[in-house]
Amino acid sequence: MKALLQRVSKASVTVADEVVGQIGGGLVVFVGICREDTERDAQYLADKTLNLRIFPDSEGRFNLSALETQAALLVVSQFTLLADTRKGRRPSFTEAAPPQQAEALFEQFLEFLRQSGLRVESGRFQEHMHVEIHNDGPVTILLDSRDKF
Repeated sequence: MKALLQRVSKASVTVADEVVGQIGGGLVVFVGICREDTERDAQYLADKTLNLRIFPDSEGRFNLSALETQAALLVVSQFTLLADTRKGRRPSFTEAAPPQQAEALFEQFLEFLRQSGLRVESGRFQEHMHVEIHNDGPVTILLDSRDKF
């Protein structure tokens, strides 16, 4: 499972001209789910997302987490994070989980985040979305649950 975190001053996701998720300051979290991912991967990435110190303290250093700053989270499913571009010119997505499996793990990931008490918004699974992001920094961090051990 992969998550791309972007620190934002504000962000929103729109489906068919309807805003379905919107936050002020916090993180946009793009999530890609692999075939071999399990609930353990979702828990690992949720914990990492909530506790990674990527928000500035009073001296401007990365010393605070989403939990410590009470950051809002906007989570968007994005299978394209799993693109394999090693061969040819068209990306392959063979490592991406099938939709039913991916949606279940995506929902589990959202639930793990919500258990923190932070405000958690999301896009809509398997929908064409427009995501508006106002990067803060910019700060962009890639997490991979394969790195857990």
